[in-house]
Amino acid sequence: MLTTVTEAWQMVVPPPGDRHGPLSPMLLGLTVITGLVDAFSYLVLGHVFVANMTGNVVFLAFALAGAKGFSLAASALALGAFALGALASGRFVAHLGERRGRMLAVSSTGQAVLVATAMIIAWSVTDVGTGASRYVLVLLLALGSGMQTGTTRKLAVPDLTTTVLTQTITGAAFDSRLAGGTNSRIGRRGFSALAMFVGALIGAFTVIQVDEPLGLLLALVLLTTVAGSAALLSRSQPTWDRPA
Repeated sequence: MLTTVTEAWQMVVPPPGDRHGPLSPMLLGLTVITGLVDAFSYLVLGHVFVANMTGNVVFLAFALAGAKGFSLAASALALGAFALGALASGRFVAHLGERRGRMLAVSSTGQAVLVATAMIIAWSVTDVGTGASRYVLVLLLALGSGMQTGTTRKLAVPDLTTTVLTQTITGAAFDSRLAGGTNSRIGRRGFSALAMFVGALIGAFTVIQVDEPLGLLLALVLLTTVAGSAALLSRSQPTWDRPA
């Protein structure tokens, strides 16, 4: 139990000399953002995810089969925009070089611009979940999530993909002592899952109880915090800023 708590704590407050430095807490912030934007997209834009592409593949199949409440166009648009965002991430990461802090700062700034645009649109229209505004919001948010996921892949911080939890949860169970393993890293993996849960919970609460686009505002605040922190903390080119 103590090991589990220590692992979780060190994701939030990395120990001196940690190979990934402050990247872990910053990526935890991005994981919370995933929960926020997916709560908004699913509950407001109608049975479509902008970060969880596994769900969209399934939704696409449901829509093709004629299931009610699922949109072929929205699911396909989210998948395409996410892929385009990941492609863009790959291009600018190659252009920026190997400095991980700068990668994260630039990627989070770009995503912040997309989320801010989506938030302005969401607060400007009468019915967010219908008409052209729905598809514009799906496009903007999925582009941002694709950028986030692509950059996170390059950063290669263990157990922090920020948008996918299936492998994280599988690893925690498969590597556990009950399964005959010795190093489940359940503290890290569990905290990663908790971060997304908390983001989704807050996002759902704001949609249902407060104001639909408020979750996007919270995501924007987190993104600007991550972007600013990554730029500031990597300025002196510390060890963690180098390739993993």
